Amino acid sequence: MTSLAITPTTDIQPIRPSTVSAKLAMALVLAALADWLFYGQRAGLSLVVFAVAIVCASLLANHASLDIRRAAIGAAVIVLGLVPVIEELNTLSFLILIIALVIALLLATNPETTGLADRARALRNFVLFGPFRVFPDALQVFNMSAFTRGIALWLMPVVLGTVFVTLFAAANPVIEQWVSLLNPKIILEYVSVPRVLFWILMLALVWPFIHVRWRRKKIAITTQTDVAEPEPLAPFISPEFLGPSTILRSLILFNLLFAAQSLLDGIYLWGHVALRDNVTYAAYAHRGAYPLIATALLAAAFVLVAMRPGGPAEKSRVIRPLVYLWVGQNVLLVASSILRLDLYVDIYMLTYWRIAAFIWMGLVALGLILIVARIVLDRSNEWLVSVNLIALAVALYGCSLVNLDAFIANYNVAHSREASGNGVQIDINYLLTLGPQALPAIDKAIMLRPGNPETCLVSRRDRLVEQQRQDLAWRSWGFRNWRLQRRLDAQVTNQPAG
Repeated sequence: MTSLAITPTTDIQPIRPSTVSAKLAMALVLAALADWLFYGQRAGLSLVVFAVAIVCASLLANHASLDIRRAAIGAAVIVLGLVPVIEELNTLSFLILIIALVIALLLATNPETTGLADRARALRNFVLFGPFRVFPDALQVFNMSAFTRGIALWLMPVVLGTVFVTLFAAANPVIEQWVSLLNPKIILEYVSVPRVLFWILMLALVWPFIHVRWRRKKIAITTQTDVAEPEPLAPFISPEFLGPSTILRSLILFNLLFAAQSLLDGIYLWGHVALRDNVTYAAYAHRGAYPLIATALLAAAFVLVAMRPGGPAEKSRVIRPLVYLWVGQNVLLVASSILRLDLYVDIYMLTYWRIAAFIWMGLVALGLILIVARIVLDRSNEWLVSVNLIALAVALYGCSLVNLDAFIANYNVAHSREASGNGVQIDINYLLTLGPQALPAIDKAIMLRPGNPETCLVSRRDRLVEQQRQDLAWRSWGFRNWRLQRRLDAQVTNQPAG
């Protein structure tokens, strides 16, 4: 006699095509509301209005799965999240509101998550995969399977390709001119590419709240003599959307786009070929640094998702070389960004944010190389995160030992127009904001300026000297301050009398 055993497994709510069209219409209405509230406008109370609209739409779309008692708790959480935004919209209040909305949705629509680990796992899946479900879920509106599958295969390449082209156009004036030539004049009058991207972003953000899908527990009945295998987890994203065929098409298209950008950088940035009359070399060098870093980060995220451990594309002999080629192009892209920033610093001097940008770009390049190492060595994503955290810790620790104030001040004085004949004039006001460690460079800058120094400048320098003297008290003593004082004392000793 065989006995029955009950084991829990997990599943995801099935999609009902009949309801997708209505929910998609709700999402479009919310996107239109976001356009009216936010696009080209400063956010404030409008964010509260939009959050309330999302809550109402979510209640309307998911009323059948609501738990009244838990929904009341979720409502209280939302009220608590709205209060800081009503008080003042800033980064912290914005994050509190987002967390409140997500937690309230989890409490109201997923009563099966009771433990902390289950809730954390559900919230992780919601944040990581929820915004990407709008594209495959929208395909359920179509009943033609072949047509739907064709759209699914090309949806990811076209959408991400459009994003990459937009970033390249923001970074490269030459590509921007090409894009403007490709777009018909009539479309440009009525359609704004940033506005279309804004609508896509809003649809992706509101869709998880409209079409809620959590991983559900269900009961699987098995016997002791014949134990049934648990059903595999249903994917949040359809197989066509991130399958090998889609990834292959994406990599081919992305490699071609990145090759065009790299070729232009090779011609104009590295080769110093003359640009068109209406494009300056400084504009070409300056515009591309930060958009290209955003492009590299987006590319790294795609590679991690496409080449996930155990995924269908990880062992493909065709996809792996394309991934290596694309990552190599991204590393070249980061190198171009570093060169662009270096050229900009040569003209407009050094600041803390520009040093941070150099360090950040180096970490991004290292992260891309480590992604390839993870794939080649067949390591886990946990290994990748650990190595990147070690690199970040080493970089931060190294920065803590570097006298950045003195480095920035000395660099700016040495590369100023007064000292080298190139660049911009010395910004004394900025040097004074760097603190006592900039005193040697400030003294050198005063010597390079013609005529007697202004009274206000001398008084501000004297205040830095007094601050340095106070820093030498035993309670605030630091080895760096002690070294600076020795240098200042030697400078006074060597200064000629009179």
